[in-house]
Amino acid sequence: MLASFFVGVPTSSAASSGKLIIINKTTNRLAYFENGLFKKQFKVGTGRKKSYTPEGKFKIVVKIKNRPYYKGHIPGGDPRNPLGNRWLGLNARGTWGTTYAIHGNANPSSIGGYVSSGCIRMYDSEVEWLYNQVPTGTPVIITSSGKSFNAIAAANGYKVKGGSSAPSVPVSTSGEILKKGSRGPAVQELQRKLTALGYSTNGVDGVFGLNTDTAVRKFQKSHKLSADGIVGPATKKVLGIK
Repeated sequence: MLASFFVGVPTSSAASSGKLIIINKTTNRLAYFENGLFKKQFKVGTGRKKSYTPEGKFKIVVKIKNRPYYKGHIPGGDPRNPLGNRWLGLNARGTWGTTYAIHGNANPSSIGGYVSSGCIRMYDSEVEWLYNQVPTGTPVIITSSGKSFNAIAAANGYKVKGGSSAPSVPVSTSGEILKKGSRGPAVQELQRKLTALGYSTNGVDGVFGLNTDTAVRKFQKSHKLSADGIVGPATKKVLGIK
């Protein structure tokens, strides 16, 4: 079949737009490919629990600018709107773009963490850029994997290039606030650092739970920092992490 020879086109179909989005929940990173070429990588926020953000192969079926937050009676475009300025709805779990989406968010500090009820959060400026690149019908792969984006694409029938051929590594997390409920590589780094300094987190699992919170507070108290369990710039500086 001719489709198998086209870069960026799934071997099962030649009808692809040539655009592809891959979201890796393990690193909370989103990769965007165009005509088989890696274009950009973004930090994202995903579900508070692993099961909240669906995994599989989906499509963007709805595009909405400034979607109202109906539950909170907040109009679209309002700076308080937790859905941000762009909504890319997915046909996940039998829904049709109104339940699960890639969207902006009114709380930039949440991006990069495990924070949502199932949607994929991005910075407003970045989701606006992505919104302008992708049409409805664009395939979206969501997974939890230690593989590179290229390997994830290949496993799903896409041939891509220009991305990393090594396991996907997070972009800089400089400035990211860590607190109870945070998850991912930045939390693992924090846990390793605390453990090395004698503040046990009872393992390095990348989940900022009760044990990590207790260790952080003990560290903060012993270094005359505000013992609030929130790892912001001041605590990171003393810990020696970015």
